[in-house]
Amino acid sequence: METYYAVIFTSQRTDEDGEGYAKMAEVMDELAQKQPGFLRIESARNTEGKGITVSYWESLEAIQAWKENSKHLVAQQFGKEKWYKQYNVEICKVIKDYSFIM
Repeated sequence: METYYAVIFTSQRTDEDGEGYAKMAEVMDELAQKQPGFLRIESARNTEGKGITVSYWESLEAIQAWKENSKHLVAQQFGKEKWYKQYNVEICKVIKDYSFIM
């Protein structure tokens, strides 16, 4: 595979509006999959509300376009206002990958 990029989003959730958050997360996953340059996404969250989502993209331009998507901007604002105590975003260039499947 050619070089691609990973956006690593780690967060700590608030206790507020769990149902609204879950619905928005589902909508954002579906929307991201329709974005040009999207490759895949993986997410996990523990019982204390600590989560990680890693999305994979073909280019930095695709990542920027996703960041600026109007519906994604709305979700980002809700996140800042009520869903996250804190979050961190890291963008990494994947220079090598390999896997094992049994």
